[in-house]
Parts: sequence; C-alpha cells; structure tokens
Amino acid sequence: MTVESQQITPMPSLSAVSVNTASSMGKKAVTGLRSKAELFRANLERHRGDRQLIVLQDFPDPDALSTAWTYSLIAEQYGIQTETVYAGTLSHQENIALVRLTELPCQKWDLSSVRAADLKQYDAAVFVDHQGTTSQIAALVKEAELPIAVIVDHHSTQNLYEGEFEDIRPASAATATIFTQYLQEGALELDASNPVHVQCATALMHGLRSETDRLLQAKEADLAAAAYISRFYDPQLLTAVLQSSRSRRVMEIIAKALGNRCIRNNFSISGVGYLRYEDRDAIPQAADFLLSEEDVHTAMVYGIIHSESGQEVVTGSLRTSKLTLDPDEFLKKAFGQDGQGRFFGGGRSRAGGFEITLGFLSGSNENSDYAEQKWSIFDKQIRQKLSRLIDPEESTR
Repeated sequence: MTVESQQITPMPSLSAVSVNTASSMGKKAVTGLRSKAELFRANLERHRGDRQLIVLQDFPDPDALSTAWTYSLIAEQYGIQTETVYAGTLSHQENIALVRLTELPCQKWDLSSVRAADLKQYDAAVFVDHQGTTSQIAALVKEAELPIAVIVDHHSTQNLYEGEFEDIRPASAATATIFTQYLQEGALELDASNPVHVQCATALMHGLRSETDRLLQAKEADLAAAAYISRFYDPQLLTAVLQSSRSRRVMEIIAKALGNRCIRNNFSISGVGYLRYEDRDAIPQAADFLLSEEDVHTAMVYGIIHSESGQEVVTGSLRTSKLTLDPDEFLKKAFGQDGQGRFFGGGRSRAGGFEITLGFLSGSNENSDYAEQKWSIFDKQIRQKLSRLIDPEESTR
C-alpha cells in the first residue's frame, strides 16, 4: 500500500550492540557502535529490490499486525515488495476491526493449498513479533530454504530460526516500541498528511496499548514511543477499533468460564472445554473478565482448540494484577518443556499463555462420551499442575 508539531526529542541511539548480519561471504556477527536501527537499514539496503514474505504468527495480534505494516512501508523505500501472511485466523473482534477500519494489508494462507515450492517466488522472509515457533508458515520457509532476512521480536530468545538481521529484546514491552524507535532514528519519515501513514501510526498505537495494558504497564521507552506516534495517529479511528463489539459466541465462552471457575488463594481457574479454531481469542478475553472479580489477583482460562483438520491443542491464557507473580516463570514451572527443550508456556508482565499439542490423542470426538472423558482428564491434569504452585499443601493431600 501505498505535521508539523512541537519538537520531540528522539530516542537515544542504542550502541555497543551485537547483531547478526549477512553478506555474500556468509553470515557473521558484527559488533560495533552502530545502532540497531542503522544495522536494520543496512540490511534493507542489501536486499534492495527483493520480493519478501512477512510471516505473522498464526493468530496475529495488534503488535504483530502493526509492525508488519510498518516494516512494509519502510521496505518500500528500498524497492522491496512485501506480502504479509498468516496461517491461522483473526478471531478477536478488535483485530478484525483493526484490519478492516485501517485497511491493513495482510492475508490468510490456506496451508492445504500452499507448498514449499510456492515460496520460491520470494527472495527472503521476515518474522516480526515472533521467532518462528508460533507460525505454521515458518516450517514452509524452512522447507523452501528461504533466507530469513529479518527477525524482530520482544519475546525470549528461542534459537529455532536464524535471521540475517536479528533484534530480539525480551525486556521490551512491545515490538511496536522497537519499530517506533527505528522510525525515530530515520527509517521512515512519517507524514501526518499521508492517510496510509496515519492509519499505520494508529495501528502502532493500538499495538503499544495492547501490549502494555493500555499503557498502564508501559516503561520509559514505550511511553516515548507512544509520544512520538501521538503526532501522527487518528484518535477517532483508534476509538472505533476499541469499541468493536464482542460476538455472541465470545460472550457465551466468557459466561462458561464464569460458571466453571474455581477460586483458590486468590487464583481463579476455569476450563471451558472444546472450542472452535476461530474462537481461540475468546480464551484471553475470558481471563481478562475473570480477573475483574473481587479478591482475585490472577485468572487462568483454558480449553481444547480443534481445527477442521482434526488437530487439537490445549490452549490457556493467564492474566494477573499481582506484582510479585511472574507469568513467564509461573507457566514454565507449571507445564515444563517438550522433547526439544521448548517450554509449553511463557509470558510477559501481567500476562502469559501456554499451548500443548495433543498429538495422536487429537480428534476421534464423534462419540460424545469419549470426548467428555478426554476433556475431563486434561482438565484435571491442568488443575493439578496449577494447584502444585497455587496451594502446594492442598495438592499433596
């Protein structure tokens, strides 16, 4: 796709960094006094004229959507054509509204009709707001041996895929903050008279808000980024996105979570059973709702998500207002790791989630009694694992 205002002091340049870059001689580490924004632009220059695939996680959130769009606009200056894709679904009403109201460019790929050979038309891939572990398309990128030009993320380092340029900052609250710093350091000059720039800035502001609990958990860098974006975004457009209505299905799942909840030591835990693939985003919304109950400082909601292909995963979301509870540490301790050493759960300040593939136990739910028994077993197992951390004495009785 194709303001003047008061002077804002730009963010200080990040120096003395080590970033992965690539040259015709191969991949090597570069350490120096150049900022990450400078190294980011140098990578774009090396890929001038490319056609690139921007890969989002299967369930894109505002942080991912907005930063993919920002990358696309920056890349245009280098003659780089981009396509932004995801393999899952947009199910949260705010994400759907964001894409529709801002005309954010992205498309869903049906993996039943996409093969690794189809990726040969691209020169490189780009991962934003993830490192390949939450995207089915990442496996196709690997199979096609498509180079990964850029990985920018704010989650813990996962070391599954390598990018020519990597900017992974687990301490950052949002990938939107990182990309806003790129903008501040000259990657793209936003123009408040350009409708596309205004729409993208609005998306970035939404990404910042969503990752920082409406800026309540924002750190200095996030607030500085929000201050900069405030010169260009459209408050009325953002308000329209935020006022999007919940679907009846989401309300039903929230009601089920409320009815099934068990409260112990100020933790509210609720299993909601089987959910359709497209209803996945109802789980974090239900957790947000349960957290609003009196005398509850932490809420967790989980269920079994099943797709049309028959694949199933146990998915859960955690929300907390307790300052001393680290969601990342709590979930990793509760659910452990898979055979490859990857943790089933993780998180950031005040929020987290987990996902466990059922493997050969997936499907075969035509018999309602069997399906109910299977859910009952997983429900009890999850509650037992959580109880060991919430109330160790009770779990041993």
